[in-house]
Amino acid sequence: MIKIYNTMTRRLEEFKSLKENEVSMYVCGPTVYNCIHIGNARPAIVFDTVRRYFEYRGYKVNYVSNFTDVDDKIIKRANEEGVSCEEIAHKYINAYFEDTKKVNLKEEGMQRPKATDYIEEMKDLVKSLVDKGYAYESQGDVYFQVDKDKDNYGCLSHQDVGNLRSGARVEVSNIKKSPLDFALWKKAKEGEPSWDSPWGKGRPGWHIECSAMSGKLLGKTFDIHGGGQDLIFPHHENEIAQSTCGVGGDYAKYWMHNGYINVDGEKMSKSLGNFFLLREVLEHYEGRVIRFFVLGAQYRKTIDFSDTELQQSKTGLERIDNAILRIKEKVKDGAKENGENLEELKVDVETSREKFIKAMDEDFNTAQGIGVIFELVKKINKYCDIEELSENGIKYLEMAESFITYIMEEVLGVLLKKDTENLGNLTSELVEFLLEIRRKARAEKNWALSDEIRDRILKMGIKIKDGKDKTTWTL
Repeated sequence: MIKIYNTMTRRLEEFKSLKENEVSMYVCGPTVYNCIHIGNARPAIVFDTVRRYFEYRGYKVNYVSNFTDVDDKIIKRANEEGVSCEEIAHKYINAYFEDTKKVNLKEEGMQRPKATDYIEEMKDLVKSLVDKGYAYESQGDVYFQVDKDKDNYGCLSHQDVGNLRSGARVEVSNIKKSPLDFALWKKAKEGEPSWDSPWGKGRPGWHIECSAMSGKLLGKTFDIHGGGQDLIFPHHENEIAQSTCGVGGDYAKYWMHNGYINVDGEKMSKSLGNFFLLREVLEHYEGRVIRFFVLGAQYRKTIDFSDTELQQSKTGLERIDNAILRIKEKVKDGAKENGENLEELKVDVETSREKFIKAMDEDFNTAQGIGVIFELVKKINKYCDIEELSENGIKYLEMAESFITYIMEEVLGVLLKKDTENLGNLTSELVEFLLEIRRKARAEKNWALSDEIRDRILKMGIKIKDGKDKTTWTL
């Protein structure tokens, strides 16, 4: 039974989908005026993992995540670069895919709508709100009148309309009836992209985009709406107001919001100037390490971003890599007639599977789920120390390898190292060659050469272990 912490109700709730064995998800995507930073990458990775886990549990997932390709920031960037808004959007949508491919987002089966492809749906929703008396036109702009929805407005952010003040991305204007009223449609300014409408040439407000796209692609009520914690107010609050007032329905049943990424105790953001672009971090760390770092905390928790934290994630991931490589070495050695059966490993794998599901069912607790993998890795290393294994012993090691690989790569989306990959400037064949030289040196009691080879290999990040009959190595 999957439970989700619903921001709307502030409690864990049993997940019950609108359609049996199907999940409909909408997650707010980026405004494409720049490359995404690591803070933007967190919701992309988190909700990709949520999708993967639902699929692991047998659900069919209809996953929609948008691109905002018309916005004040895009217009500003286009003017700075002397190009069109379409060129800016195209450039940074491509950059988004280039960067997120490296953290292994599962694009297959996703819908990636662009706001400008749904202008007609936005105009229809705005017109509905005007016709029903929830919105008004003022000097070519159209605003949602928050006071008309005061009994419901604030339900997500748990704020009273009377106590709300203008906040992030809330425009203060003397042509609005109230500072809290938000733009549904903006009158065209010279040099800006615009579309014809009943209120004159203009373009959509930010909030109306997601309501129109989610409504068109998922219907007026869908299962899960996700995004970063910073979107709760005003963006998601405004989405609820304009959607429920404009077309009815409950909009989203469950609201999920990931926590911030902090740098030196402050939220990472472009406005504060303390952000790191994902592609900049990718110059120093593999995408799989970054993804592992993000999933190392439960998604609602704040993450502290630092080189130390990333290094710890890299080291932890290498422990899992090494366990898989050790299993492969034991399988390569083959079974022995009187070897150990490892019946307990079979139980360990099944227990780990149950523990992993229990952790993830409790609001997608990837931190605990990864902890289950580490527990199994510790046991695997103990089993791999056994000199001789029977056919059953080998079979159960392969079962453990299959389980860990599937959970890590398919469910968590974190790719593991394969023993056929290059190891920095070394290949696995060259490592074996160096170890063969070292074995000969040991046989000839040339301890100085043996120790020198060992020490040089260790400096390259490769650990070796001398056994009774052979020497094994791991990353």
